[in-house]
Amino acid sequence: MQNKLIVIFILIIGSIIAYSYMYPNHRSISDEAVSFAVKADYIHEEFIQNSAQAEQKYLDQTLLVSGLVTAIDSQSLTIGHKVYGQFVTLTSDLKVNDSVTVKGRCIGFDDLLEEIKLDQCTIKK
Repeated sequence: MQNKLIVIFILIIGSIIAYSYMYPNHRSISDEAVSFAVKADYIHEEFIQNSAQAEQKYLDQTLLVSGLVTAIDSQSLTIGHKVYGQFVTLTSDLKVNDSVTVKGRCIGFDDLLEEIKLDQCTIKK
C-alpha cells in the first residue's frame, strides 16, 4: 500500500513538472529589457554576412530596431526594406519614410525575402 502511494505521489509531481515545462508563462516583450539596440541596416548586414552566427546572437532576443518606414499596413510595418515587424494592432499615425524605433522579439531571417522578422512589436518613441 505504501509503495502505491509513493508511485502515485511521483506521478503527480512528474505531471506537474511536465505541464510546467510544456506550457510556460507567456513572455511580455513590451515589458522585457532590451538585449540589443541596432539600426536596421546593421542587423541586416550581419544576417547577410553570416546568417547562422547572427541567428545564434539575435534569435528569440528582445531587440530595439530603428530606421525609416518603407511599408506599413494594419498589423505590420517594414523598416528599410530589411526588418519586418508584426504588431497585434498597429495604432499609430506613421507614414512611409518616417523615422521609427520598434521593440520586438527576433523570430528569424527570411532567406527568400532577405528580411529579419520580429513579432510582438511595439513602437518606441
